Amino acid sequence: MTSTSKIDNASTDDPVAMDMGDWIQVDVRTSLDAGELLGVLNDPDVTGAWQEDAHVHLYWPADRCGPDTWQGLKRALTQLGQSEPDDAITINHLANQDWNAQWSRLVEPIRIGQVVIRPSWKAVALNSGEIELIIDPKQAFGTGHHATTQLLIDWLQQVVKPGDRVLDVGTGSGVLAMVALRLGAAEAVGVDFDAVAIDCAREYGQINGFDDRLTLAVGNAQAQQPHDTFEPTLVLANLDRQTLLNAAESLCAYAAGGARLLLSGLLVEQRAEIESAYASRGVYVKAVRERDGWLALEATGMESCDGGLCS
Repeated sequence: MTSTSKIDNASTDDPVAMDMGDWIQVDVRTSLDAGELLGVLNDPDVTGAWQEDAHVHLYWPADRCGPDTWQGLKRALTQLGQSEPDDAITINHLANQDWNAQWSRLVEPIRIGQVVIRPSWKAVALNSGEIELIIDPKQAFGTGHHATTQLLIDWLQQVVKPGDRVLDVGTGSGVLAMVALRLGAAEAVGVDFDAVAIDCAREYGQINGFDDRLTLAVGNAQAQQPHDTFEPTLVLANLDRQTLLNAAESLCAYAAGGARLLLSGLLVEQRAEIESAYASRGVYVKAVRERDGWLALEATGMESCDGGLCS
């Protein structure tokens, strides 16, 4: 069973103190796109989001949400031009099993180019040349359904080279690192600040039969990773605008060493700010892709761009 309260009642009292469950599901009745709301909300503690009919469902761990969460959500909705009536936003307290049941009900297999991602309980007949990953919805966001993840999965199919050493910063479920290995990369390291995400990613790695070519570890996007013998040739960073800005120095250091960067998690209007921040460190955007209002950027160091902006 879940209990529901209006967000207006939660804005001054922390619902977590009620000890009603391990997860908080916030339902917003809106015509807004779930991805657009996530981008403007820019809350690193949001574990997932889903759009269903006229509602966006957002999920937080119960110990990471409170009054600031609700105020941030209200600000994001106001910024997007949505004024919420009293009954437009509700809070559900979910136990772990209810969280997994919610995702299980919603997640369907998807095809992104030659990559098929499916939950374990839904079999898919593979076409010639297709590769498959089994990702069951859990506490780590990253089942491949978000536009930014799909942008990078599609792009990886064109850019991964045999022998690539891939660093996936903010790896979440590890799906991008695993796709890169399936496409022929020699080695992949996935890092995330969230230990729960890394635990989930390691389980996915085992389920999909990956060996020690896949390393998953807790790490910070803003720091060079402590894998002394690992020098990436391709760095993936599907993060958010603020984290990409905060991590610019470390990511550009990889580019200065010759690595290609694939950056995502950006809305269209955030492109200029990111380009400027990275260009000031000698790293330039050479290609851009867009899906559903979200962007992915490929960037390289100055020596790969003839000393100026790549075309």
